[in-house]
Amino acid sequence: DVQLQASGGGLVQAGGSLRLSCAASGFIFDDYSIAWYRQAPGKEREGILCISSREGITYYSDSVKGRFAISSDSSKNTVYLQMNSLTTEDTAIYYCGAEHYYCSGYPGHWGHGTLVTVSS
Repeated sequence: DVQLQASGGGLVQAGGSLRLSCAASGFIFDDYSIAWYRQAPGKEREGILCISSREGITYYSDSVKGRFAISSDSSKNTVYLQMNSLTTEDTAIYYCGAEHYYCSGYPGHWGHGTLVTVSS
């Protein structure tokens, strides 16, 4: 079974940084793209960044450019989301999703979210 486990969320002050991890199992890691999404209170889920061995990195959101970065470690089957210069607008539940090969924005597999709270 495809499993994704997001972790690393927590409480951070505005201007701070956090690194989220998405540990994947149950599939061939390099055959899938993995993306980060988030859902803020009262808002719809939005895509942030995606990484694929076939395409590289795809941005889904302009609001994180220059602040967030995605990376992967195939030896650990883990994708990371480095978040810098956090603002209160980044407060959300963060999810990772996986889909076959390419970053289309419609993952077929989801992990449980991890909560990020940015305080002012």
